[in-house]
Amino acid sequence: MVKRPGAGELDVPPDDLPDGLVIADNQGRVTCFNAEAARLTGTDPAQALGSPLADALPLEDPDGRPWWQLTNPYRGLATRAGQPERNLLLPGGREVLVAARYVRVRPAGPVRQVVITLRSTEARQRMERSNAELIATVAHELRSPLTSVKGFTATLLDKWDRFTDEQKRLMLQTVDADADRVTRLITELLDVSRIDSGRLEIRREPVRLDDAVRRQVKTLVTAGADPDRFDLRLAHGLPVLWADPDKIAQVLGNLLENAVRHGAGTVTIEVEPVPHTGDRSEGTAVTVTDQGAGIPEDVMHRVFTRFWRGSTRGGTGLGLYIVKGIIEAHGGTVTVGRCPGGGGARFRFILPAGTPAVLIS
Repeated sequence: MVKRPGAGELDVPPDDLPDGLVIADNQGRVTCFNAEAARLTGTDPAQALGSPLADALPLEDPDGRPWWQLTNPYRGLATRAGQPERNLLLPGGREVLVAARYVRVRPAGPVRQVVITLRSTEARQRMERSNAELIATVAHELRSPLTSVKGFTATLLDKWDRFTDEQKRLMLQTVDADADRVTRLITELLDVSRIDSGRLEIRREPVRLDDAVRRQVKTLVTAGADPDRFDLRLAHGLPVLWADPDKIAQVLGNLLENAVRHGAGTVTIEVEPVPHTGDRSEGTAVTVTDQGAGIPEDVMHRVFTRFWRGSTRGGTGLGLYIVKGIIEAHGGTVTVGRCPGGGGARFRFILPAGTPAVLIS
């Protein structure tokens, strides 16, 4: 049993622990080898119990050197308390995360027990793959606009007098648009970092969602979208929301741009109040639908994950991940589905109304 000292000691069977646990006594003989340790190492606990630690858990460092000979827990420096977690190798080259604690009879005294925890590296490898994919995505997305900026500026500097004012204006407009693209990508990366670390800052002030929707549609139309593609259905008497206007504009921009770029037909935006039901506060719901092919059921659960792309029409695949992070940071919810009758994609988010507690006298 693993015990937590104090009032009402709690006994936890080693096999119930989520990490692998291996314990060796003062002679270096294994006295505990739990089920997770057996799963990670492929070793039968019955064979491990009573065996020398180095035999039951033959670990090597990345250079192939025997780990227990290097660390020498029983005869090393008496001031050592253990080993920090690190990647080590099991026979066959399988990686495992290992940490050790040296339990001593007294400070700087002989080692009474060596307690080792084992964890799979799968979660860390997934994170490393995700980070590598993020770097590759950033490099790919930055290359195109920066190449364009560099090409046009170099051309203008080298052959300024050869171009007409109209040609210069066109090239500078392209440079300006590409600079905006780079700025947006950097903003997305910062948002992803803040969402992942739980540090997304929300600056709340009164917001009217119907006005915010009108502004986003106007922005898209100004950028070249057909105004006839948008069908606004804005209810009256919407409650005032306390939200971050810039973040809400970012959410609406992502959802509407996705509908225009990846969907088809009319893009319908509905804004309606949500009545108080049960423990849900009164708020406002925004629903964005299109008349495209929609999102297949088998990938719908991945829509709000990093790097998900609904088509091959470009983009970083970070937009909907950021949408979810922003809405949840406001205490709201966001869902995805298909339009009634099996039509296009349907995104819906709900933001709660109410004045922040710090502003209530």
